[in-house]
Amino acid sequence: MSGKHSQLTYRDAGVDIEAGDALVERIKPMAKRTMRPEVLGGIGGFGALFEVSKKYKNPVMVSGTDGVGTKLKLAFRMKKHDTVGIDLVAMSVNDILVSGAEPAFFLDYFACGKLDVGVAADVIKGVAEGCEQAGCALIGGETAEMPGMYDPNEYDLAGFAVGLVDKDKIIDGTKVAKGDVVIGLASSGPHSNGFTLIRKVIAVSGADLFEPFEGDKTLGQTLLEPTRIYVKPVLATLAKVEVKGLAHITGGGLVENIPRVLPDGVAAKLVASKWTMPWVFRWLRKQGNIEDAEMHRTFNCGIGMVMVVSRADAAATIASLAANGVEAFEIGEIVARNPDDPQTVIV
Repeated sequence: MSGKHSQLTYRDAGVDIEAGDALVERIKPMAKRTMRPEVLGGIGGFGALFEVSKKYKNPVMVSGTDGVGTKLKLAFRMKKHDTVGIDLVAMSVNDILVSGAEPAFFLDYFACGKLDVGVAADVIKGVAEGCEQAGCALIGGETAEMPGMYDPNEYDLAGFAVGLVDKDKIIDGTKVAKGDVVIGLASSGPHSNGFTLIRKVIAVSGADLFEPFEGDKTLGQTLLEPTRIYVKPVLATLAKVEVKGLAHITGGGLVENIPRVLPDGVAAKLVASKWTMPWVFRWLRKQGNIEDAEMHRTFNCGIGMVMVVSRADAAATIASLAANGVEAFEIGEIVARNPDDPQTVIV
């Protein structure tokens, strides 16, 4: 049996077009700061146009996509939304960096149940900040308001980056050899990995996210510290030394990410005493009663990216990274490997 209804609008159904338009206006100046000369046209088209720079002789595109994951749950609880966008950019640009690629542009996807323009603008502000840190253009994105799909006070984020590298400069790990040195680049904390376990540790330990934790930061602020973007320091170092392999330490930790850039016949032997595991990881290990093996395959444990170089280049590599703002350590070496042995060993 049908009855008469008043005339329905999209707003009645829960979607506020005006709010979406207001957000676009808020975002425009943020995106403008990230522009590069290769970007053609402005925000508002159906597709974003990007011209390949003439500086590449034989350009190869490298792409990566990711989200922020359950770290967002902490951002919701802390009501802090201005740094998760940095995490979003970092996860993709650090991934494509390991091929030797310079990130060229980034697109984001923001989905929510009810659009809060202030919250969304804070998130995109972080995305723009991440793009500035990576030197890539925030060339476009999508905001989706979908009532019924998400809790009204929550949102989800995804994004992807495209970078460029000359074909003869692609880093693929094939040159890695026994005797090479493994350099570890310091992380800024857990980055955006292992937060389902982190949240479990918080729950079982009864820890308060708002309690003082380290320096002038609370536990929640420490855990929300954004993922370090390694693009500029690493690109500067690639111009000075031959880097044979690069690994971004994300989900799977040190144990599972380093083998992705190693040839079959070798393994990375890391010495845990060669770097200091930051306090936040030691706290997680203690509060969660987590075994070392589980720590190493879940978290970056203080090493957010790994470089493999020849021993002759080790000192110059560490010096270059330090000059560009990233502390780095010699954390191990490449050794011969039997077929059944693991490809990363931590002693």
